[in-house]
Amino acid sequence: MRWAELRDKIRDTGRGVGARMAGLRRRVTRRRLILGTLAAGTLFAVGTTAEALVRARLASPAERMPTALYTRPESWGRTERRPIAIAPIDGAAHESRIPVRLDDLPDHLVDAVLAVEDQRFRQHGGIDWRRIGGAMVANVKAGGIAQGGSSITQQLAKNLYLSADRTPIRKFREAVMALVLESRYDKDSILEAYLNEIYLGQDGGAAIHGVGAASRYYFGKDVRRLGVAESALLAGMIHAPNRLAPSRHPKAAKARRDLVIDLMAEQGKLSSAAARRAHRVAVRSRSHPTGTIDARYFRDYAAAALKGRPPKRGAAVFTTLDADLQRAAERAATWGARRLGGTSVQTALVAIDPRTGDILAMVGGRDYGASQFNRAVSARRQPGSAFKPVVALAALEPEGRGQAGYTLATVIDDAPLRVETASGPWQPANYDEQFRGPVTFRTAIEQSLNVPFARVGLEVGPKRIVATARRLGISSPLAPVPSLALGSGEVSLLELVRAYGVFAAEGELARTRAIIGRVGTDGELDAQDAVSTEQVVDPAVAYLVTSALRGVVERGTGEALSHVDFRSELAGKSGTTNDWRDAWFVAYSPSLVVGVWVGHDDGASIGTSGARAALPIVARFLGEAAPEQWEAFARPEGVVEGWTGLAGDGWMQPCGQREVFLEGSEPSDRGCYEFDFYDDQMDDGWAELIEERAKAWLREMLSRQGDGRRRSSR
Repeated sequence: MRWAELRDKIRDTGRGVGARMAGLRRRVTRRRLILGTLAAGTLFAVGTTAEALVRARLASPAERMPTALYTRPESWGRTERRPIAIAPIDGAAHESRIPVRLDDLPDHLVDAVLAVEDQRFRQHGGIDWRRIGGAMVANVKAGGIAQGGSSITQQLAKNLYLSADRTPIRKFREAVMALVLESRYDKDSILEAYLNEIYLGQDGGAAIHGVGAASRYYFGKDVRRLGVAESALLAGMIHAPNRLAPSRHPKAAKARRDLVIDLMAEQGKLSSAAARRAHRVAVRSRSHPTGTIDARYFRDYAAAALKGRPPKRGAAVFTTLDADLQRAAERAATWGARRLGGTSVQTALVAIDPRTGDILAMVGGRDYGASQFNRAVSARRQPGSAFKPVVALAALEPEGRGQAGYTLATVIDDAPLRVETASGPWQPANYDEQFRGPVTFRTAIEQSLNVPFARVGLEVGPKRIVATARRLGISSPLAPVPSLALGSGEVSLLELVRAYGVFAAEGELARTRAIIGRVGTDGELDAQDAVSTEQVVDPAVAYLVTSALRGVVERGTGEALSHVDFRSELAGKSGTTNDWRDAWFVAYSPSLVVGVWVGHDDGASIGTSGARAALPIVARFLGEAAPEQWEAFARPEGVVEGWTGLAGDGWMQPCGQREVFLEGSEPSDRGCYEFDFYDDQMDDGWAELIEERAKAWLREMLSRQGDGRRRSSR
């Protein structure tokens, strides 16, 4: 198209638009414009009134509480504390609220609020026209917003139903809603709702709403115990809570407080003498935060565990989480990840009470903001040697009505092993690529020897190991293959911790619990999830496993845990998978089980073992969170002691060492060589004789057992 043709086309288009606009101006008369504006205004007013009639309703202060998850109502550890809000269930902003009744508040607090916020509250009908007029004059003189004319009822309507935008439309809606509130409720109900709703600053990440929560935060006391000066300070903060917070701006807070005191005196609500005394009270800048807990992984887990849909407002859902243990878990996990270096190392930690199944602490990863994937619950990784206690239980447990195939004193050959499988030959090796010859069952688990446990797994059978894992609460898919005995199956950290809990609780499996119950607006506790336990293992057999795992901590791969400075009796086990991909450690007492996993999400090597990566995190957690003295492991009926012929640390005693057995499986005296002599008679000849007889006894035992076949040591 040529330029001339384009120019003509543009000119013709412009003429057409101009003609249409001229026609529109002829049709839109002044009268029609006025009528249209009135119609639109009427529709807006009708719509706003309808909105107010529907929305302008007051709930009780308790019903205004967000339905949130709270820590356990009683402390698990050493100190008692109030339950701490974890997070609102509906994902709303975190709020700090303590509902209060108007009748319970001191008169001087109510007087202070009315003196500075709405002196004529008892006289107007929701809108104080006199105050609005005075505010307009003051603002004109100041050339800006110097005073506000909103009544307490208008402020309440804005806080409950509207935004804080300073627009004419919002102000009109606010006024209409205030009028509706005044027509529906008496002055005391409106004032009570206002005093419970006003925003008064921040408690960490939680917005402080109401004088109840504000009194607790700024003064560390119940609102009913506030003095005149403290009440005046809170009333003064309503104007600008963050700029007048005594914890950050004590001078500005004092100036505003003194203004409120003067207003109270001018309005006859405070005597001159009382006003002078209140002026002399110092403003304390110390705050009393309720404390925060970064338990977002647990929050997601607990919210999913809720039965039924809780109300949007007014319910407090109490969980099993312990505030002290959760903070200790967060610090330990963060420290452990930083200690290993890099930004991609992930840590997960779970602590439970084995007696109840209560989850006391949970960390699902390094940074919830970066990844919401809960590695404590949803990740399934190979546990390595941390699975050996499951195999030990299957081996030590009597099958049917007979005796167990193994005892802790059974001698197993730690020698090269080759097993033909469908995928090729399997040749397990120990972590140090060394073989130790004949070792006891106890030594094999304390030193985490793979080859002896591979032999045990073959003898017991992979299917029985799977069945044993199921009884311990492990539900993840487990392939019944020979390598399962060395932890080749994948499990979650929570499953593994729960399984160890059976040993801690003398054979009882407790169903995992995150929710204790909830308190509704009526104040009644509605039990959501009762404790549920089942005896799945004979207490005597569970004790044998615990005895072996205590040895792991006292002199085995977990020995570093025994050097931590706290008085306790612990059992535990480490776990490391091929190429150092996953590091585990689980430790327990009769009242607490804690497990830690360390690794990369993509399975890359972390370059170290469970004893070096996960155990220090467990130790740091226990050192901070453990009570001063834990219960000791109680020996149940059906467990006896006996002499074994092979000592775990060499040939140190004529009769080997003492070992625990299921009653009826302990060795007879003929397996023990005892001599009647004194220490001064113990010359080299006697030592050689003892060693020679012990070796002869060992050769006899091995000849009876064959190549690793099951046989009691007696």
